[in-house]
Amino acid sequence: MKRQDLRRMRPQAGRIVAVLVLACATAVAGVVTDAGEVSAEPMNSFYTPPAQIPQEPGAIIKTAPMTLVMTPPTEQGWPGRAQHVMYTTKLQDGSPVAVSGTYIEPAVPWQGAGPRPTVVIGPGTSGQGDRCAMSMAFSTGMTVSTEPLGLSANQELPSSVVWSGLGARVLVTDYVGLGTPGIHTYANRFESGHAILDGVRAANNLGGVGPETPVVLWGYSQGGGATAAAAEMQPSYAPELNLKGTWAGGPVADLPAILEKIDGALIGGAIGFAVNGMLARYPELQRAVDQVMSPSGRAMLDTLSNACIVDLITTYPFLKTNSLTNDGRSLTEHLREMPEAAPVLAELRIGNSTPATPVLITSGLNDDTVPYGQARRLAEDWCGKGATVTFRTNDLPPILPGTTIPNHFGPEIIDGFGPDNAFTYLLDRLADKPVSGCSID
Repeated sequence: MKRQDLRRMRPQAGRIVAVLVLACATAVAGVVTDAGEVSAEPMNSFYTPPAQIPQEPGAIIKTAPMTLVMTPPTEQGWPGRAQHVMYTTKLQDGSPVAVSGTYIEPAVPWQGAGPRPTVVIGPGTSGQGDRCAMSMAFSTGMTVSTEPLGLSANQELPSSVVWSGLGARVLVTDYVGLGTPGIHTYANRFESGHAILDGVRAANNLGGVGPETPVVLWGYSQGGGATAAAAEMQPSYAPELNLKGTWAGGPVADLPAILEKIDGALIGGAIGFAVNGMLARYPELQRAVDQVMSPSGRAMLDTLSNACIVDLITTYPFLKTNSLTNDGRSLTEHLREMPEAAPVLAELRIGNSTPATPVLITSGLNDDTVPYGQARRLAEDWCGKGATVTFRTNDLPPILPGTTIPNHFGPEIIDGFGPDNAFTYLLDRLADKPVSGCSID
């Protein structure tokens, strides 16, 4: 694909972001009047798996037509046809589980080099409650719930619009436990990586194409951690896939570093997402955590298990975990000292295996949510193992530190949609332009 063609896409992506903001604002203002039904109906019907699901990873369990929140301002209208999808993936222990997502079949020719690719998008942090599933917000722009009162916006609309506009088939996974039954295992590298790679298999099944189809992975923040995990496990978990490249933007790669960074920040409640996810898969941690948590702290963890990211900002902003413990010391400090926690956090860290295909890692030097140091360490770890890695530093200066939006989402917009962006990097990989070795700036 020519660079000038991509530049023509960027203004369209910007307009889509603006329309999304408008959609969110109008929903809050009351245009979406029966908000409870918006999220309740899908959760009670489509998101409930059948009693028996296929065992094969990436198998399609069921699909349903999906309307999209808006028609982009292009002559062709929305460049794809969307549907809800439920497919099989695996839990950490290897047992099969149903996971939901959004599939968009392109309605325009592929604009890049080579065959039409499959793009799987790992969403950024949306929350831990079922109502936070990204697919629930594709039809409305955002999900508004009344019990409990909360909001969840579709933050992956811009990237899915651009990739669909370029003619790629797109799948946006919801991850394990979002929408579907069970706890969402936030930042669990095994289950997020499985959901991404099995999402490729599911998208190829829906598109009627085989494993030779070129694939790229796109993710930022939690999504960057998910695509990074998928990239390093692909050689062993899904070796048949023709993975060409991965964007792991602002990747959640090392939980201890991130939990300490956000404790007391605007979205400090996301620590609850991580702790709840760990307790679900590592029950040996439960007793140790219970010993340090106060009754109100345990109640807060339960509350956060049904919260979306917007709820953290509007209802539980700047949550400090020292308010959740018996002794007034932070929960992150306790986790650092717990013998039971050390092996868990080490096992969940990304960077222990080696991607076989090129990866672009981007990180903001002043990111106040997903620290720069742990992202750079991921690049260095992979480089030390012989992987092909490009690491780019975003130098956006500190803006309102601790508030997430400027210094965490700012680099996402710049690195994802800016002049030398992740789209260009991945389109070059799809064009088989050579890249090798490590480049760390």
